[in-house]
Amino acid sequence: MRVIAKNKKAYYEYNILDTYEAGIVLMGSEVKSVREGRISLKESYAEIKEGEVYLLNCHIAPYNEANIFNHHPRRERKLLLHRREIKRLTGKIKERGLTLIPLRAVITDRGLIKLEMALAKGKKVYQKREAIRERDREREMKRELKRWKQ
Repeated sequence: MRVIAKNKKAYYEYNILDTYEAGIVLMGSEVKSVREGRISLKESYAEIKEGEVYLLNCHIAPYNEANIFNHHPRRERKLLLHRREIKRLTGKIKERGLTLIPLRAVITDRGLIKLEMALAKGKKVYQKREAIRERDREREMKRELKRWKQ
């Protein structure tokens, strides 16, 4: 599997509770653009409407050679999940503060484009500060260990 795009802010902004892999319904020009790596998962999220899951606010840049048959960059895209998974997600999302966010987009060995989705709960400001402090402590410890090994 080849990773095309990552949502780096997701781990900083949210506590990841559970992950799912979903297919995504794309137009031809979108597929070609995604294969070139011109997809952004920043600020995107998924929503359940009428028993189906849709990816919202995901930007896929227009494909230059598609001319008049090009796609709208931020259109809603349907995600492909099993009905059982959708029912489970519907129940969990109705809980307070949970949301469905994309973590990364990948191309499988068979050439299919998949999204790794996460059921997540937003972090508070003080939790984000603590995460920064913890990351700095880890970095400092690694630096010290490296210095002692020499």
